[in-house]
Amino acid sequence: MTKLAKTFRLSQIPLYIQVATMLRRRIEEGQWAPGDKISTIEELQEEFGVARVTIRQAVELLEKEQLVSRQQGKGTFVAQTLEDRRWLKLDTSWASLVGTIKDNVPKFLPVGAPPRPPRLRPGEGRPAADYVYLRSVQSRGNRAYSVVGCHLAKAIYDRDPAAFRKHPALPIVAAMKDVAIASAHQTLVIGSADPETARLLKLPLNAPTAEAHCVVIDREGVALYVADIIYRGDCIAFEFDMKI
Repeated sequence: MTKLAKTFRLSQIPLYIQVATMLRRRIEEGQWAPGDKISTIEELQEEFGVARVTIRQAVELLEKEQLVSRQQGKGTFVAQTLEDRRWLKLDTSWASLVGTIKDNVPKFLPVGAPPRPPRLRPGEGRPAADYVYLRSVQSRGNRAYSVVGCHLAKAIYDRDPAAFRKHPALPIVAAMKDVAIASAHQTLVIGSADPETARLLKLPLNAPTAEAHCVVIDREGVALYVADIIYRGDCIAFEFDMKI
């Protein structure tokens, strides 16, 4: 067993996803340019020290993502046109947070029994008198990229229920002229797709995700918007300005 294969087996993430991640990175970093033929299945099998079927599954995953295409009798080639897959830039500005989601297309999910009020952590303000809970899968183009569970202060929701049932909530709140936003806070952790998330985002089970907890507080100290968002890991880029 190769050292690389031993490393793969230390992770709970399926082998083919780990292999696909490495191949995807080679494409993103330009080791294989658009139109290039990638290594053969036999070469990759020898390099990674995994079964042939694992390599095939990894290549099939990249083909579904339209990063490569297979040509009968010729091999597998990098797509001629590569879109920016890391289009969702997560940085520390309010404008960026709102701007990245304003054009999202949400598909709202049934909620069932009313959930409990959001649990607020120290520094996340005090709860509103009542909340409306909204849950949706949000898409860009034809690709679902996040699952959002949002507690929205009912007093805010009641001002335009139709809009909140059609568009992402945060840009609507941000555009309300008489709503004074005092602070917004977002915490991000790296996770993996559970069965429901994998189904909703059409991901392999345990595929990497980025999980955000976002709270928006008004000048009265009320948490108007409390959301837990699960993003596909393959659409995220972190951007931070370093203070000097």
